Amino acid sequence: MNDVTGFLKAEGRKLTNGEGREILLRGVGFGSWLLPEGYMWCFPEQGDRPRRIEQMIEDLIGEGKSKRFWEIYYERYISEADIRQIAAEGFNSVRVPINARLLLLEEGGLIRHNERHLQLIDRVIGWCRTNRLYVILDLHGAPGGQTGTNIDDSEHDQPELFTNEQNRRLTVDLWRMLAERYKDEWIVAGYDLLNEPLPEWFSAYNGEVMPLYREIVKAIREVDGRHMIILEGVHWATDWSIFNDRIDDNLMLQFHKYWNNPDTESIRVYLDKREEWDVPIFMGEGGENNKDWYTGAFRLFEDHDISWNFWTWKKMDTDNSPCSINKPAEWRQLVDYLEGGVRPGEETAERVLWEYLDNLSFERCVYRPEVVNSLFRRPPVRIPAVFYGYRGEGASFGITNRTDRQIGFRIHDGTDIRFIEGARTTPNFHHGRGEAWRTDERLCIQLAVEDWLAYEFTVEPFSEASLFTVDLCMCAPNERGRIAVSVDGTTNGFAEANGKSWETVRLKEKLRLDPGLHRIVLKAEENPVRVEWLEVMPYDLGEK
Repeated sequence: MNDVTGFLKAEGRKLTNGEGREILLRGVGFGSWLLPEGYMWCFPEQGDRPRRIEQMIEDLIGEGKSKRFWEIYYERYISEADIRQIAAEGFNSVRVPINARLLLLEEGGLIRHNERHLQLIDRVIGWCRTNRLYVILDLHGAPGGQTGTNIDDSEHDQPELFTNEQNRRLTVDLWRMLAERYKDEWIVAGYDLLNEPLPEWFSAYNGEVMPLYREIVKAIREVDGRHMIILEGVHWATDWSIFNDRIDDNLMLQFHKYWNNPDTESIRVYLDKREEWDVPIFMGEGGENNKDWYTGAFRLFEDHDISWNFWTWKKMDTDNSPCSINKPAEWRQLVDYLEGGVRPGEETAERVLWEYLDNLSFERCVYRPEVVNSLFRRPPVRIPAVFYGYRGEGASFGITNRTDRQIGFRIHDGTDIRFIEGARTTPNFHHGRGEAWRTDERLCIQLAVEDWLAYEFTVEPFSEASLFTVDLCMCAPNERGRIAVSVDGTTNGFAEANGKSWETVRLKEKLRLDPGLHRIVLKAEENPVRVEWLEVMPYDLGEK
């Protein structure tokens, strides 16, 4: 049964659909579509935002061809094939980042709306309605810029939304227009009013965010009483200290999470605000890390009943997003030009840019299902042992004695988390391009006899496999050690380690698993045991 039906609504701390059923949003963001971001093009700082990329392209191939380039780009970057794949993978929502400059036209000193570009959003909404994916409209680049950085297409690296009254008026009017346009569109989940307003160095303007939110909500409610309002905190949406007034009855609060500990302590302030305000919360942007981190962070959100949205669906030359755009062979010429190097000729530039356009479509991208598998913890998937469940002692883990050993990660659990080697004393989870953990960053957990850890994973409904294997990377620090492995409450076998050398041990028994959520419990039975990771894989009947 698909729960994407009817207007989404905040009911206490839960989201409910049009039939009153609870739903957790699990989605992806469309970064670099309507607001191109230079890092997703593998560009340097000189090409880090839409207006700089646009200027480069116009300089190289002229105004006419540049306009044609962007028409094709917007048409092709997100297509119906992308939407179908997102739905087929089991996501139930998408977040659409919008650049206000794309939707506003100035003619003779008057501002009007760009109907052609609005129709791009209409079209995606239509595809999402057909494929049952809720759509979050996200004002990623407000008029003048709400962050004063590249991510909002800032012209002068200043948050001119908050220093120019005309930009405030344009923002309020833009949201009124969008609300009027989509007021009857149930597949639109809600309105994400401002993406990541005001980094810390512009905190002098923090006091202006909530008053602007109130103005926007008032304008929206004049034409649309049904859609949910989504508010982000300041400083990359991480600072919720501005939330001093619950300004609407149908409200969800959003935070973002990048490059830090995937543990309950790191999101405690958001959990506390959820309790205080009795509203649902949303991890609206997180990703740009490696797949190991994904298996921890997105389980953290699931275990705390937090809706989430992965950033981002597609970018160039990547292995940590689902879709990787193939880099054109001569792309380096554009990078060199941006960095002050030789200007490529018009013919060369056009050839490179049109090869890029050819590579944008979903069918031409390299698809990386392992990224999606890590988000959903779907076999085949490797789970670092330190990312056991987040539901607390007695539900996700059990220990006989709390340890005094602390490395600044999961500190309230009392479990014995250690570095495998090296002199590091605190973990590093900053792997923005998906790079693997270095040797000195590798973590393990030591279990005393009778200690146990629980891990949940999901077998997809469209899985061709029914038999699965489990591998454990483990060692016994003193002598022989043994772990009992149970699945869904039934002991399925034992894994044994002999000595201090790390080894991969495969459970002899195969697991027969139906589609749905499953739970593996590892329990130390004999002497202390250390575990680095476990891996669940479909069983190949051809294996010996």
